[in-house]
Amino acid sequence: MNALREIAFRLDDLPDGQARGFNAAGSRQHTLFVVRKGESVYGYLDACPHHGDTPMAWREHAYLNANASRIVCSAHGAQFDVATGVCTLGPCLGQKLTPVPVWIGNHREVHVMDIGITDQRGDKTS
Repeated sequence: MNALREIAFRLDDLPDGQARGFNAAGSRQHTLFVVRKGESVYGYLDACPHHGDTPMAWREHAYLNANASRIVCSAHGAQFDVATGVCTLGPCLGQKLTPVPVWIGNHREVHVMDIGITDQRGDKTS
């Protein structure tokens, strides 16, 4: 059985309207990312549903469009709703990103669950 781990950081360390990728369990590339919108955070696997092995960001932590209103796949230009992960424009219209459990604790710490995610190379991260 895979170990259940958390990646935690302070909410104030991620400015509103920005995203951050994480390398779960020492993966060579980001395997998940979170987006902050106001006092809410949303987490997803770093993989476009159009091609599951395609990382989303065009450079480190660059997951959002210019006005930070949508998540964007750098390879296909697909756009996704931040809160739901549903593709609203592009080749995977109607499909959605794979959510990762995220919550904010009592002291404004953000917890992102790494529950044995398979990374883009097909390797288990735990």
